[in-house]
Amino acid sequence: MIKHNSYFDNNVQSLGFATADKPASVGVMAPGEYRFGTEAAERMEVISGALTVLLPGQTEWQTFAAGQAFDVPGNNHFDLKVAVNTAYLCIYG
Repeated sequence: MIKHNSYFDNNVQSLGFATADKPASVGVMAPGEYRFGTEAAERMEVISGALTVLLPGQTEWQTFAAGQAFDVPGNNHFDLKVAVNTAYLCIYG
C-alpha cells in the first residue's frame, strides 16, 4: 500500500511504502527550514538537490548532495535547511 504524507504546509510531501524488509518513503522538500522527529532510526538518501543537516548531538551543519546519505538515531530529531527542491529516500528501522 502507498500512503501520501504532507508536512509543513505542503512544502514537504512523501509517499510511504514497504520495501522487502523495512518501511520507507520517497519525497520532495521545497526550499525552507524544517525539524523532524524520529521514532525509529532513519537513513536519509539524497536523490536530487541537497540537504544541509544538523544531526542530534552535533554542533556543525553538514551538507549532503545527490548520491549521499546520513543516519539519524531513533527517538530523536534533526534539523534541515533546504536551498533547492530536493528529492530523498528515507528508510526506517
